[in-house]
Amino acid sequence: MMTKTQLASMGLFDAKVPRYTSYPTAPQFTPAITGDMFAKWITLIPAGSEISLYIHVPFCRRLCWFCACRTQGTQKEEPVRAYLEILKAELALLKQTLPKGVTLARLHWGGGTPTLLSADMMRDLAAEIASVAPFAPNYEFSVEIDPNEIDSTRLDALAAAGMNRASIGVQDFDDEIQQAIGRIQSFEATRSAIDMIRAHGVESLNADILFGLPHQSQARITESVQKLLALSPDRVALYGYAHVPWMAKRQQMIPSDALPTPEERLDLFETARKLFVWDGYAEIGIDHFARPEDGLTRAQKAGTLRRNFQGYTDDTSDVLVGLGASSISRFPQGYAQNAPATSAHTKKVSEGSFSTSRGHVFSAEDKLRSRIIEMIMCDFRVSSAELLAEHDIAPAALAAMLNEANTSFGNRLKTCAEGLYIPEEMRPLTRLIARAFDAYDLSKAGHSSAI
Repeated sequence: MMTKTQLASMGLFDAKVPRYTSYPTAPQFTPAITGDMFAKWITLIPAGSEISLYIHVPFCRRLCWFCACRTQGTQKEEPVRAYLEILKAELALLKQTLPKGVTLARLHWGGGTPTLLSADMMRDLAAEIASVAPFAPNYEFSVEIDPNEIDSTRLDALAAAGMNRASIGVQDFDDEIQQAIGRIQSFEATRSAIDMIRAHGVESLNADILFGLPHQSQARITESVQKLLALSPDRVALYGYAHVPWMAKRQQMIPSDALPTPEERLDLFETARKLFVWDGYAEIGIDHFARPEDGLTRAQKAGTLRRNFQGYTDDTSDVLVGLGASSISRFPQGYAQNAPATSAHTKKVSEGSFSTSRGHVFSAEDKLRSRIIEMIMCDFRVSSAELLAEHDIAPAALAAMLNEANTSFGNRLKTCAEGLYIPEEMRPLTRLIARAFDAYDLSKAGHSSAI
């Protein structure tokens, strides 16, 4: 790998860049996309095709200070039940609009805390979804599970509904770090939840862990990763904590003076990365790791790895429909995001319409740049042959784009007739390299550290 001095000279430690889970990124969305446009895009889904569906549950029993997601805390069941009725109404609207024969290749319940739902609410929601579209063969149904908010009864309901992948947020197992980020979750509680999940026949398990947290050291992250490895997840996301207290007010509770420096963040990432690799995990993109038999590893080898709002995925569906407050949908035509506030979302759905409040229509250039950025983020290479076959760009113009990016990084990338390749020593700069192909104004708030 390049030295820290070299990486610093290229902006790794001070640049603010998108995570590129979409292109254009969400700050570029505008109010031009409405519920009527969303409904039209739904009707244009080919009959009999497979799509993905995301269900957002924006409630947590407690609000973790590190989290920047749109969630709200509740200790009562009433607001959750009321929201479930809105989800069911939204699903009914989708059912009326969706072409015949569409099936679900992927279903994901995210949040918030989907496992905040009681078992009867889970069964109710699952039945409503099944009435809209059945599962496709070889489907995947994943749920984000809070180890502090799960029991055998709720797992019975999820397993009966077809859940075959679970996702657990770990963040860090160190007591002092957990206190500092407002997320108390013991190793014992996590292990117990995973044992219950597997006892219910759910064999595929994701886990998230963070680097860059307050009080985190190489010794502490080593201990947390080793504990996580003892639980044998199939895939792991090693995310960098994004400290954005001006956007997520609850992060003001986190002591900023206890946060590691950007250089220390790189050391934390490298320490964790090496532990996963030593334990036999394949490196997937910039921040995921997977067992050799996992779908992400197979997709990487086959060249079908993709990137969406959940990170890296082996989902190749052209359509991702997001339901619930703040959910984002992706269509071949563009992005559509629901009203972020639960109250505004509820009002629109109660009136009988989708709550789409903003989004973006893809231009031909958007599609070209989006695929280039996805190739960089997934494969560390850009295939000129694929781009020339699928997009309206002249070979000379594409070569000029790739050469310009290479020049901006001191010709440390590799360009040739086949396209562009990012050498291993330059991969810490992957998001910065992707940014070189971003045609939009990046001065808008919301981007995070490049490491």
